[in-house]
Amino acid sequence: MKIAVAYQDDMVFQHFGHTEQFKLYDVENGKIVKSYVVETNGQGHGALAGFLKQADTDVLICGGIGGGARTALKEARIQLFVGVSGKANEAVHAYLVGNLGYDPDVHCDHHEKEHSCGDHGCREDQHGCAENGDGESEEGRVR
Repeated sequence: MKIAVAYQDDMVFQHFGHTEQFKLYDVENGKIVKSYVVETNGQGHGALAGFLKQADTDVLICGGIGGGARTALKEARIQLFVGVSGKANEAVHAYLVGNLGYDPDVHCDHHEKEHSCGDHGCREDQHGCAENGDGESEEGRVR
């Protein structure tokens, strides 16, 4: 198993889309066997999800995250734990013993304000615009 933590100065970084580093943890039999920091060059949420997928990441621990990044991580089949703060190593240890404090409702929504649906068709699944207000995608509806 590989766990990634959005990382800055030994802490869980609080804005996924601006993450410049991840601390990656290789885990075997519930124990950390290796950890290392990798640079991302702050590529943005879409590229970061791809970066984590290519690194064979199973779990991501982070602070705030937007809807587009959530979707990209879900598509990459990376389990997400958001709303985490504190030291990265402590968060991973807490996860491994089943005691990680996180808040699945933490949502960074400023990305949705940085575009207009005129940039693409509103039925396209970009930036969460495909949602119809009740959290359900238009594509997911049976007509």
